[in-house]
Amino acid sequence: MAMRLEPLGNGVEVYVTDAHHFSTDTILLAHFAAPKNGDRIIELGTGCGTIPLLLIRDTAPREITAVDIQPEAIELLKNSIRRNRNNGIERAALIRPVLEDIRAIPAQMPAGECDLVICNPPYKLGGSGILSPDSAKQIALHETECTLDDICAAASRLLRFGGRFVMCQRPERLTDVLGAMRAHGMEPKRLRMVQGRADKAPKLFLCEAKRGAKPGYMDVLPALMIEDENGFTPEMREIYGSYKEHHDG
Repeated sequence: MAMRLEPLGNGVEVYVTDAHHFSTDTILLAHFAAPKNGDRIIELGTGCGTIPLLLIRDTAPREITAVDIQPEAIELLKNSIRRNRNNGIERAALIRPVLEDIRAIPAQMPAGECDLVICNPPYKLGGSGILSPDSAKQIALHETECTLDDICAAASRLLRFGGRFVMCQRPERLTDVLGAMRAHGMEPKRLRMVQGRADKAPKLFLCEAKRGAKPGYMDVLPALMIEDENGFTPEMREIYGSYKEHHDG
C-alpha cells in the first residue's frame, strides 16, 4: 500500500492511503467527543487511527485502545505511532493498536472500565446500495463486518457506569442509533446536527449517550454550520484549529 503523510497540527502526523484515510466527519467526531485528561478511551473501527492521534494532540488520556478488523489499517497506525514518537510526540505511546473484530472485543478486554468509547461507523446497511469492489471501502461504508447493534453492544459492555459513548451517523439513521443505544443500556444525552450551509438539510449528526443514565433530558445543540458566505464558519475554523492553519499554508 502506498502511504502518504497528512499533518494534523501541533506536529502530529498520520499515515493514510487511498483505502484508509479521514474526512471532515472524523475531525468533527474527535472534537465532539471532548475527552478529559486521564480518560481510558477505546475507538471501535479506528481505520488509519486519525481520531486517537487527534485526541493525544490536545489531551493527555490514560490510554487509547484503537481497534480495527483490517490488518492494513492497524499497520498504518503502528507506523504513525512510530513516526510521531520519533518526532518527539511522546503521547503517541498512549495509543494501543488492536487487530480484532469488535464483536470479539468484550471477551478480550475487561468490562466496565472504559470512560469513553468512540465510533465513526459504516453509514449504510449491509444490504443497501452498491458495494465497492474494494474490501476496505466496503467495510468503511457498509455494515458488512459489524452492525449498529454490534457496535452498541460492545460499547455498553466496555463502558463504566456513567461512561460516554460518542458516534456520528447520517440523519436518516437517527432513530436506529437512538434505539440501539437505549437497547444496550446507554441513554442518549447530547445531539447535534451538522449542515453544510444554513440553507441545506443536515448531512450528519453527532450523538453522545451515557451508560446507565436515566431517560429524560437530552441536550439538543444548535446545528453546526460548516460554511457560510465567507467560506468556513468561525466555529469550523476553531474546530479545525492548527490542522486547518497548516493546510491553508
